[in-house]
Amino acid sequence: MTTIRQFTMDDLLKFNNINLDYLTETYYMSFYMSYMSQWPEAFTVAEAANGSLMGYNLGKAEGNGKLWHGHVSAVTVAPAYRRLGIAKTLMDDFEDLCTHTYNAYFVDLFVRKSNDLAQGMYNKFGFSTYRRVIDYYSGENPEDALDMRKALPRDKNKESVVPLDHPIYPEELEW
Repeated sequence: MTTIRQFTMDDLLKFNNINLDYLTETYYMSFYMSYMSQWPEAFTVAEAANGSLMGYNLGKAEGNGKLWHGHVSAVTVAPAYRRLGIAKTLMDDFEDLCTHTYNAYFVDLFVRKSNDLAQGMYNKFGFSTYRRVIDYYSGENPEDALDMRKALPRDKNKESVVPLDHPIYPEELEW
């Protein structure tokens, strides 16, 4: 049995089994704590019956006007619990929060352009590529990101997911 609950401070000491994946972005502790304090309802964890952490979703709400949306900063599942629907459950929970609590127009996330597996998963979840962000991921080997979006019921005409016909740079992002 899987339980979805809010992430707690104690979980910061127990989630290495999830973050030890080269495609998972690992942040400073202060980053996780800022999400816990500002958007506690959007930072959730999937917990197994034995108490081990299976995966988490790190989300928030941001934007203005028709750009008001839920943003997934990270959704990741520990290798031992993959292909069980945990990511889908976490994403569905976040989309429900964005629809019923935030009254958002859409949910978005950024994914590495080279991460075909994640892109396929998000496509199955109803996301589509909105735009490419050039060199979004910095470091030794900068990489482009795809900004993927899923319209929510508030966006009746699905205006938020009409793809841009040109890439942008990180400094051009709205938020």
